Amino acid sequence: MAGRGDNIRAKSGTVVDMEPVRRAISGCVRSVAGRTPVEVTFANDRPGMTGNSIRLPELSRKPSAAELAVTRGLGDSMALRIACHDHKIHNSLAPQGADARAVYDAVEQARVESIGALRMAGMAENLAAMNAEKYARANFSGIQRQQDAPIQEALAMLVREKLTGARAPESAGKVLDLWRPYIEQKAGGQLDNLASTLNDQQAFARVVRSILSSMNMADDLADEQDEAEENQPEADEDQPRSQEENQESAEEEAGSEQAPAEDSQSAEEQLDEGEMDGAEISEDELSDDDQDDSETPGETRRPASPFDDFNEKVDYKIFTQDFDEEITAEELCDEAELERLRAFLDKQLSHLQGAVGRLANRLQRRLMAKQNRSWDFDLEEGYLDTARLPRLVIDPMQPLSFKMERDTKFRDTVVTLLIDNSGSMRGRPITVAATCADILARTLERCGVKVELLGFTTKAWKGGQSREKWLGSGKPPAPGRLNDLRHIIYKSADAPWRRARRNLGLMMREGLLKENIDGEALMWAHNRLMQRREQRRILMMISDGAPVDDSTLSVNPGNYLERHLRAVIEQIETRSPVELLAIGIGHDVTRYYRRAVTIVDADELAGAMTEQLASLFEENTGRGAKRRNPA
Repeated sequence: MAGRGDNIRAKSGTVVDMEPVRRAISGCVRSVAGRTPVEVTFANDRPGMTGNSIRLPELSRKPSAAELAVTRGLGDSMALRIACHDHKIHNSLAPQGADARAVYDAVEQARVESIGALRMAGMAENLAAMNAEKYARANFSGIQRQQDAPIQEALAMLVREKLTGARAPESAGKVLDLWRPYIEQKAGGQLDNLASTLNDQQAFARVVRSILSSMNMADDLADEQDEAEENQPEADEDQPRSQEENQESAEEEAGSEQAPAEDSQSAEEQLDEGEMDGAEISEDELSDDDQDDSETPGETRRPASPFDDFNEKVDYKIFTQDFDEEITAEELCDEAELERLRAFLDKQLSHLQGAVGRLANRLQRRLMAKQNRSWDFDLEEGYLDTARLPRLVIDPMQPLSFKMERDTKFRDTVVTLLIDNSGSMRGRPITVAATCADILARTLERCGVKVELLGFTTKAWKGGQSREKWLGSGKPPAPGRLNDLRHIIYKSADAPWRRARRNLGLMMREGLLKENIDGEALMWAHNRLMQRREQRRILMMISDGAPVDDSTLSVNPGNYLERHLRAVIEQIETRSPVELLAIGIGHDVTRYYRRAVTIVDADELAGAMTEQLASLFEENTGRGAKRRNPA
């Protein structure tokens, strides 16, 4: 008699363990990269590279030979980029235009991959499989017109062909054939010079610039350098003479009341002629003098630098900033993945859509009511004043009357939302934080208030490259902050919300949320605010508690980061014109911030956030009221 489950087909074997394959691929990638320490991970996200961290696609349970070749090709390509590419040289010789820069970048990647293909036949096969799969995904085989074919990919294919002799794969379709006659006609001679400069990135880049110049896509490199040299101020010989002449002129005119104005005019003429050293007048001084809202000379400098003497008062050090990064959401993730992540976030918030809409409308009504709109009447131009139309009926000789709304201080405001992207925010807290950012950004923008969305985390767990450098330096005691910062710009203040909406989906990305160093993040966001020209600046911190970084705290006192955070908060709240507000996600943050509110779930936003936001724009609330009514 058949037993239960006897109709199930027997398994052919045990589950294949892919860990040895991952270790083998990771070892090959690190070997190709050379001396540089490389972190290799496998994930279901799009493959990519950030600094020395390489992300490869997760292997299937039973990967085919083609899938393995593509994965190995991706790893080889990124490792070669680390080993054979110098970004400083690359950027120093890069062209200005977007199209020219795209060609310049693609050809440089072709050079890097060609080096590996010429050295190892197996690597050449992997890279060929990777490119074939890339062109197949982009449906290059369906391109029939030159205007639809990307010229940067065509030129990259042609460069690979010149350097390695390998033809473009079949999946590339007619892309190269559509552009080959034009490229060879314009730059055929320069293409032959690429092979001799293959291992010299600087010489290779100069040849590429010559190719771009021949194709009328960029200016000649020599012309750009000559123009840059002409724009350099002549300081070596003329500066001492100018200083002596200014001193003699000042002595001769010491008794004249108009001497200061004449000296100032003379200095301006010399600056225009390029005879004064640029080091004498800094850009900061020039920008401070140009502030429109400066009431007295030099007054804008004092609040612009509240952290000038900060390091003297606070015992806080940074071991190295070489590996820190400030990056936009678009640079961390491509458009397709951002759309997918945003759709995932919307799905998480689907049950809150009605509440979100009601809250946005409620906040908008509250904030718009604070604007105290006022008008100037009886003007010769502006909006037609319909209230005065009866005068025309009574006396047709009366002219039309117009009105114009006065500018309000309410609109001269910028708000920065700084969001904690630490690992402890994973799950519901980061979803609530993204909800807060979405609601506040949309609502404030409707009210004419500019909004900036920022995030902060670290690039790696357990210290990253900063800790590796510290270990290589012999573990000096008390190194200070010991991790690689990652500061993310989700939306700049001048960007419209509709263009940055999808960027918030990046918070849902697996592997993004790591450690949090709140003090430096607050300083970064504060300094960005201080560069804005709006009269009122508001900084909102959205976090779930205290700063935590295991690498830093393992070699410093346990309260090292918390003590620095408290000092930064005190500096902003007491010495800066920036108004600081904190929103705690599931944790009480009132022990750090004077103005704070704690929420546990998005459902609480309707009450707590409405009152907090509206209070920021009350005429008699907060430090802003004290500045307006000093008496």
